[in-house]
Amino acid sequence: MKNFIDDFYKLHTLLKNKEPFSFNRFSDGELYILQDKELILDVTQVKVGNKVTEGIYKEEDHKRFNPLEHSFYRDRLVDAYRFTRHNYFKGLSCRCCVGDENFRWQLDFHGEYDENFTWANLLVNGNYGRFIREMYPLFNEYKTVFICNQKADLSVMPFIVKDFRVGYNAMINDYDLIRKIKDWIDENNVEGHLFLFSASSFSKMAIHQLFEHCDRNTYIDVGTTLNIFMNMRLDRTYLKSFWLGTKGNDINKICIW
Repeated sequence: MKNFIDDFYKLHTLLKNKEPFSFNRFSDGELYILQDKELILDVTQVKVGNKVTEGIYKEEDHKRFNPLEHSFYRDRLVDAYRFTRHNYFKGLSCRCCVGDENFRWQLDFHGEYDENFTWANLLVNGNYGRFIREMYPLFNEYKTVFICNQKADLSVMPFIVKDFRVGYNAMINDYDLIRKIKDWIDENNVEGHLFLFSASSFSKMAIHQLFEHCDRNTYIDVGTTLNIFMNMRLDRTYLKSFWLGTKGNDINKICIW
């Protein structure tokens, strides 16, 4: 039986031992795109398929996926989801967060079971304290490249040697950046570096293609985990609980498989 904490330490050990790997996260937003549902996340509305609710998302989190217009990018997301390689870990949305039906759908859509399946939430919720106290300090031991929003302030993270920026709806608007990062890796013989991604669905395609291109680096989708160090919003419940002391159950949640 998979264990939420054990899987965290599996990645922690690889990072500590400087054994290259990738951790790619497919959260609920990616789940809906894989299901080929229209997705709109902005300040006016949240639309998933035919269901529309009030908008809650700030500019840096805006996303728009139209199945009729954006099939190319959905196909690239499918490629990232179904890609298999040694030390390519794929985080899925867990049944306790998206329900049994959606959880089973992910497994069925993927096809053959991948021994490198893990949780999309592996670095957050009940593991977030471990991430900050035990994994984050290891970043100092790497030459680190950060791919993140153009609004992020990276000045308090001295281990960062290079950054690439994305804007709104980066999965579509900034897709060509993947090629530019590949070129930078090749031109500078980049090996043994740590690449961190906080770029929504763009991260998923980039991590897949970059790891396939050069698997001698480590690529981690950190999502919103480092927002406190980037002068970005602390909108997520787990962030508010850990950093601001607000009440919430997520910070103690141990996700199940």
